[in-house]
Amino acid sequence: MKKNFDDSYPREVQAKVKRNLVWIVCVSISMMFAGFTSAYIVSMGGSFWVKVDLPTAFFISTALIVLSSIVLFGATRAAKAGNVSRARMLVVLTLMLGIGFGVFQFQGYKALVKSGAHWVTNIIVDDGRYGDYFEIKKDGEYLTVDNNQYYFNDEQLEGEDKKRLQAFADQFTVPTLNDLKGKNIDYGEFTLLYKSEPLTFLDGEFIRPNGERLEELDFGRLRDLAQNIRDDRADFFMQGEMGKDFKLFYNGNELDYKERTLMYKGKPLSANLQNKLLRGNKDMSTAYFYVITILHLLHVVAGLIMLIVMSVRSYTAENAYKMAMSLGAGSIFWHFLGVLWLYLLLFLLFIH
Repeated sequence: MKKNFDDSYPREVQAKVKRNLVWIVCVSISMMFAGFTSAYIVSMGGSFWVKVDLPTAFFISTALIVLSSIVLFGATRAAKAGNVSRARMLVVLTLMLGIGFGVFQFQGYKALVKSGAHWVTNIIVDDGRYGDYFEIKKDGEYLTVDNNQYYFNDEQLEGEDKKRLQAFADQFTVPTLNDLKGKNIDYGEFTLLYKSEPLTFLDGEFIRPNGERLEELDFGRLRDLAQNIRDDRADFFMQGEMGKDFKLFYNGNELDYKERTLMYKGKPLSANLQNKLLRGNKDMSTAYFYVITILHLLHVVAGLIMLIVMSVRSYTAENAYKMAMSLGAGSIFWHFLGVLWLYLLLFLLFIH
């Protein structure tokens, strides 16, 4: 029945109808992404916005999807030339490259999450900020914080030194003081201080020099600090140094960070803006980033399903012309996804 239906229309008409349907889908998708990118730009105004460098995995995925478009173009030409076996091989290769695109996209997301860029994340550390209530000494010298990094004797803690600090702090990440009952705290080379006074751990409790015990409220602050140290953050929830590994903007203007103070247009951030940052202490830019890129990835998954169908049909097509017609319509959608990703990548590079 389907064969008779297809044969009742000229081949040129069939090909044109299929291409037009694909173009309608592409235009609809373009309008949706135009809306998201416009909303991204509008939302930046009057808000605090974190910008991060894109992980290398996203650039590798870009190379793969561009290469896949080139290969699929070759498959379409081969089918039009009647070289069915070559067209089949190139379609399968396109599918493999498309899967590689998805794999490296997930590697990029993994790197972003590791750096502290979660779906919706805080911007600055408020609870458990180092130095507000608690400090740490290493070998009798205070640890200091500068631009989201811990320092000892003016040298940044890295490698094994940082791991030992994180292991020390991890001992205090239990939910309540009662959870420390019966446990031993290994201070090692470190000294824990509360309001500049050393704390001794004895019989499951922290004791101040005057004999007072640390209250549950203050232990909650210690736990927050310990979690920050364990997760490799000091003043910001993003890992690394502000201005180098990530940037913070307000109303389109980049903020500086000097002596643990945010600077706006060369002056300390006003109390009003500081309170605004604390009240709306969420980074929505990363949420937009995930929404935009994951939506594109979902369309790529649809494209991969299309490639699988095209690969199967390449072995069942009655002739090279029908195979070429199928590839011609399907390749439009795949090329469109590649161009769309290039647009999104450039948008995120220059805006995000």
